[in-house]
Amino acid sequence: MATLKDIAERAKVSTATVSRVLNDDATLSVGEDTRQRIIDIAEQLNYKKIKKTAIKRRILLIQWYSPEEELDDLYYQSIRLAAEKRASENDLDIVSIHHEVPQTIDDEIDGICAIGKFSSKQVKKLQRFKKPLCFVDSDQMSFGEDSVVVDFAYAVQSVIDLIVAKGHQKIGFLGGQEYTQDRAHKLEDPRENLFRYNLQLLKLYQEEYFYTGNFSTQSGQEMMQTAIQEHRNNLPTIFFAANDSIAIGAMRELQDAQIAIPDRVSIIGFNDSNVARYVYPALTTVKVETEILGASGIDLLVDRMQSERQIAKKVSLSTRLMKRDSA
Repeated sequence: MATLKDIAERAKVSTATVSRVLNDDATLSVGEDTRQRIIDIAEQLNYKKIKKTAIKRRILLIQWYSPEEELDDLYYQSIRLAAEKRASENDLDIVSIHHEVPQTIDDEIDGICAIGKFSSKQVKKLQRFKKPLCFVDSDQMSFGEDSVVVDFAYAVQSVIDLIVAKGHQKIGFLGGQEYTQDRAHKLEDPRENLFRYNLQLLKLYQEEYFYTGNFSTQSGQEMMQTAIQEHRNNLPTIFFAANDSIAIGAMRELQDAQIAIPDRVSIIGFNDSNVARYVYPALTTVKVETEILGASGIDLLVDRMQSERQIAKKVSLSTRLMKRDSA
C-alpha cells in the first residue's frame, strides 16, 4: 500500500507538503503544478487515506446556581442551555457541575467555562488546573481570563432616557442582593450603582425610594408592599426593577392594592424573560441576549483552546429596551 513517503519521493517534495495537499490545506503556499502533480501521483499509486477516529475535546461547564435556583431564575438557565448548545455544535463533550467549584478535574478536560459570579479565591482555584478558562456574566479580566459580560452602562442609560422622556420626578428602584458562589463576598449590582449615579447627576435621586431584597417574585411583591406602606400618596411614579421576577412581583402587589399600572405607577424590568410580554400589562424591560451570552462564552473558550492565546479577551454585549405597556 502506497504511503505519503512514496508519493513525496516521486513528486520530489516533503511528506509534510504531500499531507497538506491531500488534506486540502488552504494555507499551504505551493504552485498549482506541484499540487496537481501530487494528486496525480497519489491516484496512480492508488493511495488511500487512513481515517483516524477523532478524539472529542471535553470541557467542564460550571453553573454557579443549583438546579433548584435555576428554576427560580431562568436567566442563568438560559445562558447554560445556550452554552451547551454551542458546545454541541463544536462537537465538544460536556461535563456539567452545578453550584460548586471542584477540588480536582480529570486530565481529559480541555477547557473550563464558568457561568455566574465567582470569588477571587475560586478564580485562583480554577486557574490552578492550568486549563483554558472563560467566565460568563462575570468580568475576570483582572485575573487575565476571558470574560463575557453585559454592557450595564448602556442598559441603564436607556432606562434613564425613557424615565426622563416620560417626565418622572419621583423614581424608585427595586434591587436584589447577590453573593459570590461560595458566599465569601457580597456583590454590588452595577445596575443599582449606575442607576443611582445617573439620578444623582439629574438631581432626581432620593434614597428612601431605593429598596433591596432578592431576585425573586416574592421579594418584588414584599418590597412594593413596603414602599406602599411607607409612602402611600407620595409613592414613586416609576420603579426600575433589577430583574423581571422582581418587576412582576411588584406589579402583582400594585394590582392587589388597586394602584393602576402605568397610570399611577410605571414599572420597568430587566432581562426580558419569557413571561415579560404575557403579564398584564405587558412588561417594559431591558432585553439581555442570554443565548448570545452562553454561545459567546463557548466561542471564546474554543478560540483559546485552539490558538493557545495568552492575552485575555472580553466580550461586552449590548442590550435593547423593550417598550411595552407597563411604562
